[in-house]
Amino acid sequence: MRGISYGDFSAITKKRPERSLTRSLKKHSGRDRTGQISVRHRGGGMKRLYRIVDFKFRPFEGSAKILTLEYDPNRSAFIALLEMPNKTKKYILAAQQMSVGDKVTSGQRQLSPGSRLKLSDIPVGTEIHNVELQPGRGAQLIRAAGSWATVTAKEGKYAHLRLASSEVRKVLLECMASVGRVSNPTFNRIRLAKAGRVRRLGFRPTVRGKAMYPAAHPHGGGEGVSPIGLKHPKTPWGKPALGVKTRRNRRTDRYIVTRRKQR
Repeated sequence: MRGISYGDFSAITKKRPERSLTRSLKKHSGRDRTGQISVRHRGGGMKRLYRIVDFKFRPFEGSAKILTLEYDPNRSAFIALLEMPNKTKKYILAAQQMSVGDKVTSGQRQLSPGSRLKLSDIPVGTEIHNVELQPGRGAQLIRAAGSWATVTAKEGKYAHLRLASSEVRKVLLECMASVGRVSNPTFNRIRLAKAGRVRRLGFRPTVRGKAMYPAAHPHGGGEGVSPIGLKHPKTPWGKPALGVKTRRNRRTDRYIVTRRKQR
C-alpha cells in the first residue's frame, strides 16, 4: 500500500444510483464491430452501471432541487441527482460548491453553481463548464473533473472562451453552458500505486517496444538492454511518435483565436 492514495469522497451523499436512470454497460475490450482490436491494452475491469446524464439540460420554468451528490464510475467528475418541478428526476454533472438542497435553474439569469444558461446571458469573467459547441446538441466541452473555462469577451455572434490549455476559442452565443467549475478537483492527485488497481479500471498490461523482437515493433531487437536505434521514436506501425502534431481538423481552425501555449 506504499504510495497509494484515494479520491476525496466527502461530498458524496449516496452510494447507490437512481435505478430508473441507469442501464447496463457492455464491455468491448477495445474491439470494434468486426472483432478486431482497435484500442490496445483494454479488457477486464469491474462491472459498471451506466448513469444517464442529461448534458442538454434544456430551459424550464421554476427551479430544480439537488437531492444527492453521487460517484460515477464512468467519468472523473461527480454527478448530481435533481428533482425537477414536475417531480421527475435527472442527473447532471455536479459543479464545485454544490450542496444537497440547493436550487439550480436552466434558461434563467441565475449564476448559482450548476445553473445553465446561454453564453449571451453569462457575464464576461465568469467561470463555466459543460459547454455546447452547437446549439441544442448538448455539452461536449469541459466535462472532466476540476476543469473550467473563462468567458473573456463577446464579439458579434461569438463568445471567446479561455480554456485550461490556454487556448482561446470562439463559441456561438446561442450555445448553453453551466456556471462554475466541474466537481472533484483532486481527481488528478490520485495515485494508483499498484497494478491491481489499474486492472480493475479495465487496463491490460503494456510491454515496451524495445523489449520486443524486431518483427513486432520498430524499437525491437538488439542484444541485452539496447537503445531503440532510431533517430525518433516510432509507433508499432512505424509512424512517428512523441511530439508529432496529430491535429487534422482544419474545418474548426477558424474558431481558434489563440493556440495553446506549449509547456
